This record gives sequence, C-alpha cells and structure tokens, in this order.
Amino acid sequence: MTSEVVENEFEFYSKAEKYWKDVPATVDGMLGGYGHISSIDINSSKKFLQRFLRDGPNRTGTTRALDCGAGIGRITKRLLLPLFKTVDMVDVTEDFLTKAKSYLGEEGRRVRNYFCCGLQDFSPEPNSYDVIWIQWVIGHLTDNHLADFLKRCRAGLRPNGIVVIKDNMAQEGVIMDDVDSSVCRDLDVVRKIIRRAGLHLLAEERQENFPDEIYHVYTFAMR
Repeated sequence: MTSEVVENEFEFYSKAEKYWKDVPATVDGMLGGYGHISSIDINSSKKFLQRFLRDGPNRTGTTRALDCGAGIGRITKRLLLPLFKTVDMVDVTEDFLTKAKSYLGEEGRRVRNYFCCGLQDFSPEPNSYDVIWIQWVIGHLTDNHLADFLKRCRAGLRPNGIVVIKDNMAQEGVIMDDVDSSVCRDLDVVRKIIRRAGLHLLAEERQENFPDEIYHVYTFAMR
C-alpha cells in the first residue's frame, strides 16, 4: 500500500512535479535514458491494442483516445494517432505539452486538447473515449487517487471502450523511488486497485524483449 511508503502526500506530488520539470523534453528524457526501447514498446502495444479494435460485436471504436501522462507525445505520435481519428493528451509538465506541438508534426492537428494537469486532479470527459491509455505514470498516484482516477476513466469510456495501463511491476509489495518521487507496485496490488475502481480485467500481458535490468512491465486492458 502506498500509505506505508508515502509519508507526506503533498510532498510526494510536488517533488515529482519538480523532478519532471528538469527532465529534457526528448524521447530519451521520457524513457529515463532508455530511448532505444521505444520501438519495441510501441510495437508490442500496437499488437496488444489491435486485438480490441478488430471486427466483432464488442469491437472497441477508433474515434477518440486519451493519452495519460503523455509527456511530449511519444505514444500519441506512434501508437494512438495512427489508429484513432483524434487524441487528447494530459500531462503535469507544461513544457512537455509545448514541445509536443512541434514533435507531433502535421498529424498533431488531430490532437484536440492538451490538458496540463496531474492525473489526481483530472477528470476525463464522460462517455467520450474509445481508449484511455495510461503508461508509466500510475506510480505518481497514491492508491486512493489511482482508484478514484480509474473510476473517472470508467465513466469517460464510450460503449465498448477500454482503459489500458502499461507500467513497471515490482516483484513484491510497493517500492518507493525517492529520485522521481514515484512508487512501483506488484501485480497483486495493481489488480486490487483495478477491482476497487469497479473495472473488469479483460487482458494482461508481460512485455518481452526489454533490458534485463529494468522492472518487468505489464499491460492491462479493462472496462
């Protein structure tokens, strides 16, 4: 539980904001020096996501997606814009969203909204999104804020829409990273929070071909 490792909630959030303000607005910056894994990450995410976009009675639509913790738009550019008509981006760091406007190029015209906001304070517009993509950012939310945010995401889905979390998973328990003021939870803790938010797990997959020295990364789809 984050309550065991986060002593001061205000400090937990403000320290993270300060950390990201000093990070370069580049793909390498977004990935903590692991920019070279970006293509492996995107290709796996695309395969995972496309199983829900294929034909069928419960097919997820491709009208609008939301990129949470979007940074400069690495995922928006390479995963979401190629698959969805429009995308919205939300990130706590204004400089990243400013950089996104040039980084995304021509296709960036299909980004409708750039929301500068921490996810603990953000509410997706109800009944609006086919896919809400949340990658490498849940560690910046306390358990309570994450559960509440996921509830708001659930309300933000269109019919057959899905919420996707892709993130690092600890081997056991909850580990605090004092450098960027984030936590890393184990699979059981994340699944519990998903259930607590009233979401039903549709698929879960471990990312392959990442460097051995980093945490295992898992992707979850839910609605």
